[in-house]
Amino acid sequence: MLVSYFKVYVACQSMLIVLVGAVPEYHIDQEGIAASRAELAKHIHFADNFTSIVTEWYLIEQEAYKVSLASSLFFAGLLIGNITFGPLSDKLGRKPVYISGSLTNLTFAVGIAVYALLGYCVREWRYLALVSNTPGVLFLLLSFMLPESPRWLYSQGKTAEAEDVLQYIALGNGKERLNLKLKPSAGIMRKDESAPGILNLVKHPVLRWRTIVLMYIWYVCSFVYYGLTLNAGELRGNLYLNVALTGLVEVPAFPLCMFFIEKSWSGRRKTMTCFLMFAGFACIFTMFLPTNAGPFLSPTLLALCGKMMVSAAFNIVYIYTSELYPTVLRNAGLGVCSMSCRFGGILAPFVPSMKSLSASVPFVVFGISGLSAGFLTLLLPETLNKPIAESIEDLQSPKYQVLKNEEAEQTS
Repeated sequence: MLVSYFKVYVACQSMLIVLVGAVPEYHIDQEGIAASRAELAKHIHFADNFTSIVTEWYLIEQEAYKVSLASSLFFAGLLIGNITFGPLSDKLGRKPVYISGSLTNLTFAVGIAVYALLGYCVREWRYLALVSNTPGVLFLLLSFMLPESPRWLYSQGKTAEAEDVLQYIALGNGKERLNLKLKPSAGIMRKDESAPGILNLVKHPVLRWRTIVLMYIWYVCSFVYYGLTLNAGELRGNLYLNVALTGLVEVPAFPLCMFFIEKSWSGRRKTMTCFLMFAGFACIFTMFLPTNAGPFLSPTLLALCGKMMVSAAFNIVYIYTSELYPTVLRNAGLGVCSMSCRFGGILAPFVPSMKSLSASVPFVVFGISGLSAGFLTLLLPETLNKPIAESIEDLQSPKYQVLKNEEAEQTS
């Protein structure tokens, strides 16, 4: 429950700029006003239904890029955290690094809706930022209640501490104190087991091509997901309702993707392809909508459909990627893909500003990205009910090659 609620806080941080950097309706008294901010402030009038950093520092026209930059810097921070705290979790343990991480995805969607409710109730941007950030202190304090991972403790040779954690878990489950004794361990994670690293993703042709495709898919998932999420402030209609729906529309995506990826007629690859392509088509179709389209055929509705589809694809890619890499390289492969994912988040905030060219341009960019990633997914093998390679040598084994040839025949 603690790590799930923590995801709500993370969602508020990710969405902070959508309301804190929102642009209310405004008009300028005169045309041809000097470009200086002081001169502009004398002649611009914002609607007073809420405040934001835009109304505070007049971040419009030539200064509007600073709002997107603020959001982009948040995702740059995620990239730094990805590079820094991922390896630390193997050295310091899972619990200390959790303070910069999270485990669940469903409550992230709920967190977006919670943030929309906060924004509706708190219209002054400084107070909204304060309310959204304060829970972080509470979660920091509550995190000390979490036990360390007993598996990690045992892998580091800390057998006694692992036994204590297992006793703590047993007592918490209502069991009597156990006579538990683990075999002494000098550390399960020996050097010979952890030797394969990132370079092996490049050395082997199969892994090299697979990694390139997966990196692009992860990039697109993040790019389209956060792009559509941050674009909620640009959609027509009620700002707070749009933000809430952008989060809640993800909820049905979870049972949908879990249902399809376990079916033999769809599996991981086909399901991922369909979700990415549906997200792409939903975005592209917005440019063909007439200006007087009804509520059931509006850019907002299509954007929400696209968000649900890419959210499902984003959830599948975690499972699919872990099954495509041999066990000894799984962490390295997931780490590289996760890094490319952050670059998508860094670029995403700037795409909504392309509406100055045309209202449909941001959606076309997201649509083309989704379609291209969907097509590239077809180049990857299916992993449903297939044995996963344990080592790099398994990729060259006859059994693996037979499975690969069968997959190629099914594709053709």
